[in-house]
Amino acid sequence: MQLTHAEWVWTEHRETVTAGELCAVCGLSTAELDELVDYGAIAPLASAGPAERSFTADCVVPLRTAGKLRLDFDLDLFTMSLLLGYLRRIDALEHEVRSLRAHLPAHAHPPGRHEGPGVWKEPHP
Repeated sequence: MQLTHAEWVWTEHRETVTAGELCAVCGLSTAELDELVDYGAIAPLASAGPAERSFTADCVVPLRTAGKLRLDFDLDLFTMSLLLGYLRRIDALEHEVRSLRAHLPAHAHPPGRHEGPGVWKEPHP
């Protein structure tokens, strides 16, 4: 899922989002957000009161991605909560790989090398 420039800037400069804002940008109802909180897929900030919950802004992108996949594959909310956990884990692992690669000497980075799997080639019998 690609974010527009305005959405990208918005998530970079805000530290928290309210429950209403999160529902609006992620296409969720309040009941769906409550269910995701009950599953433990997303947690409101402790400092926020029950009347107006707020969440960290870093949950917006993975939640939107999981929401899009939910619609594309007709997933239920429990499955979406599992997917959200995996998306966050993948993001953390990619961040760790980039961090580890940053500590490698320059000659250890072959030119043209990219992250992710290589191009699949048809096996020849």
